[in-house]
Amino acid sequence: MLLLSALDLTLPLRNPVIIFSLVLFIILFAPILFNKIKVPHIIGLILAGVIVGPYGLDLLRRDSSIVLFGTVGLLYIMFLAGLEIDLVEFKKNRAKILFFGLLTFLLPLILGMLASYYVLGYSFLSSMLLASMFSTHTLVSYPIASKYGIARNRAVTLTIGGTMITDILALLILAGISGLSREEASSTFWLQLIISTAAFVSVVFFVFPILTRWFFKHYDDSVSQYIFVLAMVFLASFLAEAAGLEAIIGAFFSGLVLNKFVPHSSPLMNRIDFVGNAIFIPFFLISVGMLVDISVLINGWGALKVAGVIIFVAILAKYIAAVITQKAFKLSSEEGNLIFGLSASHAAATLAIILVGYNIIIGETSSGEPIRLLNEDVLNGTILLILVSCAVSSFVVEKASRRLALINELDNSDSDIDDEKILISLAYPDTVNELVDFGLMLKPAKSSVPVYALHVTDDERADSQTQVKGEKVLEKAIMHASATENIIHPLIRFDINISHGMIYTIKEHKITDILIGLHHKSDQNKFFGPTTEELFSKIPETIYIYKPAQPFNTLKRMLVLVSNNAEHEPGFFHWLNKLSIVAQSAGIPISFYAAGNTLSEIKSAHEKARSQLRVSYNEFDNWEDFLIFSRELKTDDFFVVITSRKGHISYNSYLEKLPYYLGTYFNSNSFLIVYPKQLDQGINMNNIEQVDPYVIETLADTISTVGKSALNLKKLFKK
Repeated sequence: MLLLSALDLTLPLRNPVIIFSLVLFIILFAPILFNKIKVPHIIGLILAGVIVGPYGLDLLRRDSSIVLFGTVGLLYIMFLAGLEIDLVEFKKNRAKILFFGLLTFLLPLILGMLASYYVLGYSFLSSMLLASMFSTHTLVSYPIASKYGIARNRAVTLTIGGTMITDILALLILAGISGLSREEASSTFWLQLIISTAAFVSVVFFVFPILTRWFFKHYDDSVSQYIFVLAMVFLASFLAEAAGLEAIIGAFFSGLVLNKFVPHSSPLMNRIDFVGNAIFIPFFLISVGMLVDISVLINGWGALKVAGVIIFVAILAKYIAAVITQKAFKLSSEEGNLIFGLSASHAAATLAIILVGYNIIIGETSSGEPIRLLNEDVLNGTILLILVSCAVSSFVVEKASRRLALINELDNSDSDIDDEKILISLAYPDTVNELVDFGLMLKPAKSSVPVYALHVTDDERADSQTQVKGEKVLEKAIMHASATENIIHPLIRFDINISHGMIYTIKEHKITDILIGLHHKSDQNKFFGPTTEELFSKIPETIYIYKPAQPFNTLKRMLVLVSNNAEHEPGFFHWLNKLSIVAQSAGIPISFYAAGNTLSEIKSAHEKARSQLRVSYNEFDNWEDFLIFSRELKTDDFFVVITSRKGHISYNSYLEKLPYYLGTYFNSNSFLIVYPKQLDQGINMNNIEQVDPYVIETLADTISTVGKSALNLKKLFKK
């Protein structure tokens, strides 16, 4: 009892240990309890904040610590929105984003102005400021869309882009009205704002990528990389505030910049998601709930009238804007609902605008009471708007996201990835992470394609040390994959030699894709090593030889050189699809170099798949000029060569020089050599039905030509 008496348990709680413990239990149990009654977990956290906050049971005060974590959570949401957005889709739909952004800004602004001026009877400046609050929205429900795996849906992309436009315009109005009320909005003020904004954008979009690429090239420690990412996010947020903008703009822009450096299937991305969704974002939602004062409902008809008008106009305007956008761009009803749900919630920017207006004193009453630009009724009505709009947003986004995720699952159910199996051959501990990362990039996101990690030990050299080494290699691979929430199936094998063990493992498990790291003692004379050379002759499946020279997330472009007639090989579409998956995951463009007929097939395949990749096509068929790529390739390019095994139609004699060229002239570049799936024995007349029709046609033409020549000779001799 003496120990308990030493604790300060008076309300509101002040002991930091008890406060943090209580918040963690809320984060843990609130979603569980509310999910049982089919209420989205976001609403559960907001309602929990209402209950424990100063207007509920008064267990917690919204002090500096809650504000700090809540601010971090809001910035984290905006950062994740920029980080998870599909940049290709974002650039492709920039006109649509601009349309929706202006529409979802102007429509609430106009309706809000009319309602504030004519229904509520506020002055022009007050009405303008209140109407700008209607235009803003906060992506409170974005974590729901992300949880269902539809963060890259075009509706989400439109809404995120529109959010930036509405918030920037609304905050510019706030700056202008604030300046007018204080007589500070001179031409000098606007000029300073334009210059500071331009400086901020230049630093974030031009300096940040250089710093990030340098850091990721020199530091591969997972903790250091995560801390660096957070530091860049909050530095960008601070720079935005210094430029006269809101911190959320800086957080979003930092997400856009870091997007291509953080692959979506990487351990770093998994850590970013985990920490944000476990701690920071729930803190923000609880802090929003602590703002809600339910007692305003009994404070008279004035507050209820203002609250009713604010809630009705804000939600109606966002709904109309979403419907118009859906009809204009022929989106599905689920996508239209998703746009409405994401843009309906009002929180951070809304509250910021109202608090600024509430704190601006424009005069005094006869009794000496201050006259505010926005009165207490507006403040209370806005707090109720936060609760209602977040509830509406959460329910709508939950329902729409669930249906869109189901549709995506049904669309992908017909894909031909069910028979795919990927094998990563691991020999050396220092290459495990790079090979596992690339191997996981070969499988489509969120697919069930199994990935195996194999370590083979030569029976003749096997001892206790080599066995322990193999186990450690596989253990490292499993741990690295688990950091990305992927499962790797470990395989350890003892055989008469390494190549024999690999070949029979591939056949036993029906592997379709084999990833091998370049032999660690490779040079121009012994490039592949005897094990890999034997695989080429005995395994017809797709083989990838990977040599990483720098982290994959620091690469800027994929340059793919394709052997002539590659389109006539059985594995053509398979490797083309795999490279597309890798490029999309890394967010880098592809430049294809191939003969004209091969380029036509590649273009046709991309058009048929409706690929959103940034692709360029360059005609190249003279392999004598292979060394021109030593000038074409830059330091941060990824060089991919599609080659062929001997005896097949896409093979040419210049491919024999490939090891010498790569080992001599391209040693500083990351590169990948792909041996596509091909028939077991090249042209086998006993299995003529398995041969590519192009091969049969070529043979037939040759036989026909020879026959005609023989017939002509016979006629000539007769004459």
